[in-house]
Formats: sequence, C-alpha cells, structure tokens
Amino acid sequence: MSAHLSPELREKYNTRSFPIRVGDKVIVLRGDYKMHEGKVIKVDRKKYRIHVEGLRRRKVDGTEVPIPIHPSKVMIVELDLKDEERKAALERRGG
Repeated sequence: MSAHLSPELREKYNTRSFPIRVGDKVIVLRGDYKMHEGKVIKVDRKKYRIHVEGLRRRKVDGTEVPIPIHPSKVMIVELDLKDEERKAALERRGG
C-alpha cells in the first residue's frame, strides 16, 4: 500500500511514491480533513486504509474512534527511516 511523496522527498529520493508505514508523517489531501498533518498510527492492509494521529470521530455513546483514510488521499511529508531495509529500498528505487 503506497502513497505519493511530497515534492521535496520526490526530488531527494528520485521516486514518486513509496509504501506507507506506521511512523510516517502524512498530510491529508482530500475530504473533510484536508490539510490535516499527522503521523500514521495504524495501517489496515485488509481494509486498505490508514489511521492518522489526531483524526478521530466521536460516536453517539461518547467514545472516540480513529477515522480510516485511503492511502491515495494522503501525501507522505516525512519518512520513518529507522529500518535499514527501508533505506535500502529507497536507494534501489532511486538508484
């Protein structure tokens, strides 16, 4: 499940999109939460949705639940590069 990279990251890594992971910082580009920026807190591969920090909806009973967002509606503005395999994948793609 991939998302577009910001223009700065696109130029830096020479690739248009990259798989999204927990810890990446994204900005929502479409919908009611347009221009909201936050970290990815969950990636639901079965339903093909991501959950972004700070995007919550209050249910009738008062509990708050995260709002699922489709990955095509977000743009990655900061990559979480703690994993060596992820760094290697970036070098392979841009290389």
